[in-house]
Amino acid sequence: MPSTVKLVLRSLVAVPLAVGLGTVTIAAAQPYPAKPIRIVVPFPAGGNADIFARAYAQKLGDAWKQTPVIDNRAGAAGIIGTQFVAKSPADGYTLLFGTTGTHTTNPAVYAKLPYDPVRDFAPVSNFADSPFLLVVHPSVPASSLRQLITLAKARPGQLDYASFGIGSSAHLAGEMLRTMAGINIVHVAYKGGPPALNDLIGGHVALMFNSLPAVLPHVKSGRLHALALAAAKRAPTLPDMPTFAEAGLTNFEAGSWYGILAPAGTPRDVVTRLHAETVRILALPDVRQRLASEGAAVIGNTPEEFAAQIQRDIARWEKVARDARIPKQ
Repeated sequence: MPSTVKLVLRSLVAVPLAVGLGTVTIAAAQPYPAKPIRIVVPFPAGGNADIFARAYAQKLGDAWKQTPVIDNRAGAAGIIGTQFVAKSPADGYTLLFGTTGTHTTNPAVYAKLPYDPVRDFAPVSNFADSPFLLVVHPSVPASSLRQLITLAKARPGQLDYASFGIGSSAHLAGEMLRTMAGINIVHVAYKGGPPALNDLIGGHVALMFNSLPAVLPHVKSGRLHALALAAAKRAPTLPDMPTFAEAGLTNFEAGSWYGILAPAGTPRDVVTRLHAETVRILALPDVRQRLASEGAAVIGNTPEEFAAQIQRDIARWEKVARDARIPKQ
């Protein structure tokens, strides 16, 4: 073959390769985010996790000019959506808006989760904490935590408490009350918070733990009575409500946190960027006011602090489950 023809053929082969390599180099150099990110909420729309995730996504989109997509992948106590993120590419474009349930109470009650809450995720930041309020039906003759404990001891096995389901944070909070107070109360599991709350309002169960936004309107209307807040300090939206420690039961805290997590292996600079944006968003007055109106406290801790919190909470809830002799499913 003539040398000139060989040169032409080499040129024809080399050009697309060079263009291809150039395209890859340019794409790799694009700053994060180069496309919209997906925020998976492993629960139905309308709950606290969904509300907080959408507030976060809106502010993130305003800053990045890339509107995040909220993906509600509900089911199996948050396991379905959480597993999806754990198996997603670690490129920063799929995030999880996880909760106490997905990462700390599920390990306490499920023998075989399809994800590891520690090894499969890169924590970004705890977005907010929402403590539980202990509420009772007005027919229950107790106006304080001490009176409820006294009543439960006088009527062993006669007071029942509702939860969002077996292994939910509300279930473990009830079991923690049972073991720490030395009382015999009976667990009634529901398929979610709304039916549990409806039965409490209807007087079919005696008490339950639930978030402030869910129960506060019913407390104010008199359909439920609030006894104590399971938090370290009082809530601004309910300043006269004592904490459990103030009501006589120390070291009792329960509720839900809502945090941002990426798949394990996500580049450190991406995690750092996401954390910086999260802290910035949490400092915005309208975001802080929105969280406060939902009975939540702003957190915004570092990835390392969030990782340590998750491991502490896993150990705490596993101890509660063991002490209450809750069999793993």
